[in-house]
Amino acid sequence: MKVSVYNIKGEATGRSIELPEEVFGIEPHEHSVWLDVKRYLAAQRQGTHKSKERREISGSTRKLHKQKGTGGSRKGDINSPVFRGGGRVFGPRPRNYDIQVNAKVKRLARRSALSAKAQSGAIVVVEDFSFDSPKTSAFLDILRSLNVADKKPLTVLGEYDKTLYLSCRNLEKAVIAPATDLNTYQIMNAGAVIITESAVQKITENCE
Repeated sequence: MKVSVYNIKGEATGRSIELPEEVFGIEPHEHSVWLDVKRYLAAQRQGTHKSKERREISGSTRKLHKQKGTGGSRKGDINSPVFRGGGRVFGPRPRNYDIQVNAKVKRLARRSALSAKAQSGAIVVVEDFSFDSPKTSAFLDILRSLNVADKKPLTVLGEYDKTLYLSCRNLEKAVIAPATDLNTYQIMNAGAVIITESAVQKITENCE
């Protein structure tokens, strides 16, 4: 599929670029997208949650009173979960939330996500650009020129550019990423995907 190439002022350059059908024109496979997004979100969890159980509470293990003859209920030590300040029953423990997804499924998910964005007209291809120094206002001007500033834009670069990354970092909803690090969650979470010309080939190689 052919799409027009724009400059950073939002003006059509008169040129077009071919987006490979096998990456941007397939029928989206929803289950693969779901699996890869689930894998990504699970990997973001630290898994360091922990609560103290009965054996870990600092307190006396003396039996509070004798078993029978008091008229009260039977009680063990003060660390019992039924008492305030006692241990927790079956509390959370540190664990790893990682989910394994096959490499082929990940690539299919990325292709499906890109195809879904292409079908909805949410992909914009722009000329390669860079700044001499970090400038958030200049980056925001580019997003406004392309009419995507309020659409949770994802900017995909051919190579990592620290200046552009620093320019985008303070924008709340904007995300920037090199093509080699692009993942399904970023694509699906974006309202608009801005792809630089040099990134098109890198994305194709990353999804094959």
